[in-house]
Amino acid sequence: MEEKKLDLKTIVGFGMIMILLLWMVYNQTSNTEAELQDKEKQEQVDEKKELESKIAAVEKDSTITDSEKLSQLKGSLGAFAYSATLPSAKDDVTQLKNGLLTLDIANKGGYIKEASLNNFEQFHRDSKEIVELIKDNNADLNLQFQTKDNRILNTRDLYFEPIMSKEGDSDVLTMRLKAGPQQYLEYRYVLKPNEYMMDFSIRTQGLSDIVNTAKPMDLEWQLKAYRNEKSVTYENRYTDLVFEYEDGKDDDLGQGSNETETAEDVTYVAYKQHFFTSILLTDTPFKNVEMRSENLVKDEEVDTLFTKSFSTKIPLEFKGGELSYNMNWYYGPSDYDILDGYDRNLDEVMPLGWGIFGWINRYIFIPVYGFLSGFLPHGIAIILFTILIRLLMSPVTYKSYLSQAKMKVIRPEITELNEKYKKDAMKKQQETMKLYNKAGVSPMAGCLPALMQIPVFYALFQFFPSYFDLRQKSFLWADDLSSYDAVIELPFYIPFYGNHVSLFPVLASLAIFFYMKMTTGDQSMAQPPQEGMPDMSKIMKVMIYISPVMMLIFFNNYASGLSLYYFISNLITIGIMFVIKNYIVNEDKVHAMIQENKAKPKKQGKFQKKMQTMMEQAQEQQNAKQNKK
Repeated sequence: MEEKKLDLKTIVGFGMIMILLLWMVYNQTSNTEAELQDKEKQEQVDEKKELESKIAAVEKDSTITDSEKLSQLKGSLGAFAYSATLPSAKDDVTQLKNGLLTLDIANKGGYIKEASLNNFEQFHRDSKEIVELIKDNNADLNLQFQTKDNRILNTRDLYFEPIMSKEGDSDVLTMRLKAGPQQYLEYRYVLKPNEYMMDFSIRTQGLSDIVNTAKPMDLEWQLKAYRNEKSVTYENRYTDLVFEYEDGKDDDLGQGSNETETAEDVTYVAYKQHFFTSILLTDTPFKNVEMRSENLVKDEEVDTLFTKSFSTKIPLEFKGGELSYNMNWYYGPSDYDILDGYDRNLDEVMPLGWGIFGWINRYIFIPVYGFLSGFLPHGIAIILFTILIRLLMSPVTYKSYLSQAKMKVIRPEITELNEKYKKDAMKKQQETMKLYNKAGVSPMAGCLPALMQIPVFYALFQFFPSYFDLRQKSFLWADDLSSYDAVIELPFYIPFYGNHVSLFPVLASLAIFFYMKMTTGDQSMAQPPQEGMPDMSKIMKVMIYISPVMMLIFFNNYASGLSLYYFISNLITIGIMFVIKNYIVNEDKVHAMIQENKAKPKKQGKFQKKMQTMMEQAQEQQNAKQNKK
């Protein structure tokens, strides 16, 4: 009988069958894990509902005594059934209020149920309402722990007893989840007058016989960030989870749709919205923190109530059988001056840029603009701020244009060298460098001033979207300098552009067009085309039209204050260039200066000497190779 041999087709067939089987096994496993997770979540929800219904049934039963109620509740709550029999075991709230904040603390769960900022209004709704960071169960604070009899309890399901008191001028609210008269878990809130920062502490007393202290209590903090600004796209772009860890280092979860991260020795976690922030700070660094951010804006064309969902899980460890953590809550504006004033590195919550960009914003732009806006309307302050920056940068503009003028004057000689040595690239480079040296011209002189402007450009790009004082400040037709200045609402949505037309970006685009029209000719004349390289004059002519269009599209949804800056900046730059070109830099004088430089004996620097030596050696090697051939 002839033995069958495995051919290529058979091997491929077996391979495909194996891949199919592996995929089916993996898919089945993934589905099973997902089903188990869903089942576990559903069991938790059902268990919570059952517990709530049992508690409600016992509380409503008027035929039994308090001791009988306690006995029945112990079957579900264990020792913490004591708290459910107190008069405070009902869905009431206790209010803490100062001139800036209004906080409603719930008896059930002991957490902040509502947090309102008294002096700020939402902008995107038809009716003017104050900014509410917490309301309608968009936030939750829960402690999950295990009892000695292996029950898993959540403080969100249990009733706390509120006790109001005074501590100097501060209002103090103590919320106690009681297992007995002197056995409790305590939340303590201390609200000072005219402060966004509130003291907060968690501690236990006498619970070591009830709670399993070998396992930490898991502090779970969740918040769905309400939309409070006009543009959901813009607000969502600057909504992020920021945290500080390991002696002042800060990080964030980025702008991804679903981001998860674990960090150690965390000193604060901030749920930063565009212009408002909720921050949990601790005196004792949290050893291990799990954080998650989820993007809730699935379609930017659709009006939405929330931007992102944040959650944090923090294990709180027992020491000596008790729990004791001193913390703080901050509910307030994302204002650099306010956050920096607490001296706890909270200014890092602001996206002011890293390195030199952040330094420019912190120590130059914020103080200067803050001074101007202190006595001027914000629109006028932006204009004056722009004028100051452009005047400070005018020497750079002058050097850049002077370099272009020099390159334009010697262009005919460079063209002649290109033609003369077009077959000898090395010789052409040598002669070009000699010409630059004799004429006192540097081809890099025009690039360096442009590079110097990049840090300023990027710092401003970070400054305007982050500066809180621009929020809801109007100028001309712009009703909010921190958002777009729509003058036409479109009945449809254009991808990357939006459903409106903002006027300041249109004006800024026109100013960029005329500025580039004015300078592009000089730039293309300054640099003659090189053999084997693209013709820069053609590229620059295309950029004249591309740059304004990109500006128009990109800035349509950006802060109108930033577009106003670029509009004024380009107008001023056009004026400065006009003055330099027509009254300061004269091409005849530049030509005479270059001829004078040529006549002077030039002393080469070390770098120039080294470059020339290297080029001469390369030329000699090239000549030797040609002679051998």
